[in-house]
Amino acid sequence: MNFSSRFLRSAAVAAAAFAIAMPALAETVWIQAGKVLAVPGNEPLGATTIVVTDGKIVSLTAGHTAPKDKKIRVIDLKDKYVLPGLIDSHVHLTSDTGGIAGQLEDVTLSPAAQAFDAWTNGMKTLNAGFTTVRNLGDGDGAVLALRDAVNDGQVMGPRILDAASSISVSSGHMDGSLGFRDELRPYFNAGGNTCDGADDCRRAVRLQVARGADVIKLATTGGVNSRIGAGLGKQMFADEAKAIVETANLFGKKVAAHAHGADGIRLALEAGVNSIEHGTILDPETIEAFILSGAYYVPTLSTVNGYIERLKANPDAYEPDVRAKIEWRIGITGKSLEVLHAQGVPIAFGTDAGVSKHGRNADEFELLVKFGMSPMEAIEAATVNAADLLGVSNVAGTLEPGKSADLIAVKGDPLKDVKVLKQVDFVMARGKVAKE
Repeated sequence: MNFSSRFLRSAAVAAAAFAIAMPALAETVWIQAGKVLAVPGNEPLGATTIVVTDGKIVSLTAGHTAPKDKKIRVIDLKDKYVLPGLIDSHVHLTSDTGGIAGQLEDVTLSPAAQAFDAWTNGMKTLNAGFTTVRNLGDGDGAVLALRDAVNDGQVMGPRILDAASSISVSSGHMDGSLGFRDELRPYFNAGGNTCDGADDCRRAVRLQVARGADVIKLATTGGVNSRIGAGLGKQMFADEAKAIVETANLFGKKVAAHAHGADGIRLALEAGVNSIEHGTILDPETIEAFILSGAYYVPTLSTVNGYIERLKANPDAYEPDVRAKIEWRIGITGKSLEVLHAQGVPIAFGTDAGVSKHGRNADEFELLVKFGMSPMEAIEAATVNAADLLGVSNVAGTLEPGKSADLIAVKGDPLKDVKVLKQVDFVMARGKVAKE
């Protein structure tokens, strides 16, 4: 090696070492906002300048100021209303096909194809203003992979907390083999998410933890979309539900429970779950159990939008036994929210997007208000409350120094008309502009 070659090599090594030793230059953005709901539940701020550095909020200052350094980008939202990035506590990113067509996808789409669909649906969700989601179940790990790719900065997408595969007893709501021929059962049960008996249910939880689940989801009752005519009541024994919750908690995981019937809701609450998803049928005992438990209620009201739209396009979109449950669900939607909200049960925003259309998540706001919540309460449900439920209050849910720069901007005042949240004009996720 001649002198010049050795010199160039040494210089390259030195430059690399210097780059490692020296921190990267901070990326800073100044945002000039018209009004800011920095902490939902508190009074909004007037004209405000938000300074973001390296993906985190540094400061919120009254008035519109600009940096002295002209190289720093200034984002003009002076005619917009700025809020924290929204949180959807209940989505299924791999698909929103639904009905018989959705069942067909289960046996035709590869995990790779589902991963692409999950990313597409994640971007629809992000562009709708939802910078954090809790994905409550898919079969092949596509969303686990997407979560990691987003976290690593490989792709843009919402922050994702994922449940891996939802846990169900055999023939329960999350038994993927329902409706298929007997010889296909081993294929659909390969994920190991079905269990029978307390010990087997502990195994099912440990499997999802090993796969990388952030949260555990179980089904204690039947479901609207599942292909079994066993109703919507309790379909799990108390020792099974307790074993699932205790095992999840052993690994530091929260638990979400799919539950429609009052007996199954009560079973889940008594087992110690952190949230009830759907919670459609109530009785006095179940209402009391909700109040005593401190668990969140996630209403998922906008599922009915998906049902109505698919049936309008194709009256035969669902099997007759499922169609009957859907019509019941449409008729009863919102009644539980009216009762539980009046009783002071904490509400967290969740849509069950996948049953309804991805990117239409904000439709839920209109229904929350229709069935008793004020616009501020509905926004709290999708920010402060949802962040608390998901365990991400340290980074999301409010616009405060030190938190992730997850924020959105809309035209109009969402505290006067919550429907303005259906049209989000600007989205920033972790300091990166996703939509403007």
